[in-house]
Amino acid sequence: MATKFTPLFKTEARSDRIFTWGDAVALLVIAVLLYIGIRLAFGAPGVIEGPEITLDPRALPRYALLSIGRMTAAYFLSMIFTLIYGRLAAYNPRAEQVLMPLLDVLQSVPILSFLPVVLLSLSAILPINWAAELASVTLIFTSQAWNLTFAWYQSLTTIPKELREVSAIFRLNSWMRFKSLELPFAAISLVWNSMMSWAGGWFFLMAAEIFTVGRRDFRLPGLGAYLQEAANQNDLRAIFWGLAALILVIVALDQLVWRPLLAWSDRFKLEMVEGEEPPTSWFYDALHNSRLINALRENFISPISEWVDHWFLRHFQAEDAAKASVASRSWLLRFLGALFAVGLLYGLYRTTIMLLAVPMAQWTTIGLSVATTTLRVSVALLLALAWTIPVGVMIGGNHRLTVLFQPLIQITASVPATALFPVFLLFMLRLPGGLNLAAVFLMLMGTQWYLLFNIIAGAKAIPQDLKYTATLMQLSRWERWRTLTLPALFPYLITGAITASGGAWNASIVAEYVHFGGQPLQTIGIGSLIAQATAAGNYPLLLASTLSMILTVILINRLIWRRLYQIAEENYRME
Repeated sequence: MATKFTPLFKTEARSDRIFTWGDAVALLVIAVLLYIGIRLAFGAPGVIEGPEITLDPRALPRYALLSIGRMTAAYFLSMIFTLIYGRLAAYNPRAEQVLMPLLDVLQSVPILSFLPVVLLSLSAILPINWAAELASVTLIFTSQAWNLTFAWYQSLTTIPKELREVSAIFRLNSWMRFKSLELPFAAISLVWNSMMSWAGGWFFLMAAEIFTVGRRDFRLPGLGAYLQEAANQNDLRAIFWGLAALILVIVALDQLVWRPLLAWSDRFKLEMVEGEEPPTSWFYDALHNSRLINALRENFISPISEWVDHWFLRHFQAEDAAKASVASRSWLLRFLGALFAVGLLYGLYRTTIMLLAVPMAQWTTIGLSVATTTLRVSVALLLALAWTIPVGVMIGGNHRLTVLFQPLIQITASVPATALFPVFLLFMLRLPGGLNLAAVFLMLMGTQWYLLFNIIAGAKAIPQDLKYTATLMQLSRWERWRTLTLPALFPYLITGAITASGGAWNASIVAEYVHFGGQPLQTIGIGSLIAQATAAGNYPLLLASTLSMILTVILINRLIWRRLYQIAEENYRME
């Protein structure tokens, strides 16, 4: 049986160009921002003393609160950025031509490659504690904001025409349209993507809390630093308490925050009949039925909400008047755009001068390092595919296994690989291969869950009638995989592989150069080269190696993953 998965829509009109002018502008912005950060880094202290991390279990509640506080601050910054940036891109065609390519390039950039530059630049202008805290929040912000912004932008551009017409008939101003139409319509997407962004943020939080390079100790008191210190001291008891605290925090947030939000957001689903299994939450039900919460809502929350609505109605115009006001300020936007272009060109000139200071021998080293890290990323991806495809199909194709294993997998996947890495180094450094093996293992830990969840989703999405047909035709196991399972999984595999590849590249920054037991350990790779340049204060090499890594990842995404995604979209989608 030859199963054909045809596309829901044709995509011949899509441009096959690798880069557009918007991509070029985005890359220039990234290069100039890196240059500015590195110029600031010239004033960074040569020696930075790190904090004292106690392994007393009684300190774990404070460390957990510090870690959650950094995550919360980054999440709120991400949400503010999302609402402003996504709305501007959705409703301003001119801005969209620059903002969306910029966002597309930024989401392809290995975020951890910015960590040394951000830490050095901030430590040059701020007290060390403030610099490290702000750098960690910035890092987590960049891991969350792009995903949320794409979700918000997509929701705004797909609001049904009928709902837009109703808002126009009632002459809703921008605030009331935001509150009554846009936010409710995007609620489900924003909640789901918030869960994904928060889970991904743990990985980068732990990386920021344990980052040390050369004589600069940028560690932060938190769960990540606690686990690293426990591993350094080979304290298995402290490792157990640290992992227990981390898992407890992840489970508590799931039950007390994300599950209630999922149950609440289900009310905004656009459907004619109620779903068969709407999401539920015991904590949401308890809050919904609480007399105290209801009293607070009636006597405190509702009056404040009404006051805010009245204030916005008085100070913001209706939609038509707002459009006219925006048009009258177009000259200001052009002037600011011209200033931005001049600044960008000057920044490009200064960046080029710094890159020309890198000797040819170091460019050769950069090329070898990029190739080595690419090989590690490929090995980690292949290892992840080797086990996630059969296991994901087995779980996704069996309802009992899905019910049994999916909650366990969600909890396990939420534990950041960067938190476990110091623990695994205890054992893996004694094996042949040493840090090389450990680096591939960390990349594997950072990739496999993206693939597994996508494969489970793909296996669950295979129509039951196609399964029955394959059974009636008495196909062998290999024929069934070749003609049904693998074609059906292909779009999900590519989606998972794109995200998994980015996770592996990010992991290289903390996997190829580590401090363990008071000693620096390093192996060949672009992540290691970035860390070495940071430690040595070789800022031209730091700029060149960081840009090389970014360009490599973007080229791989455009030349390989984007084309495979187009193949999946055109040939392997069911309708």
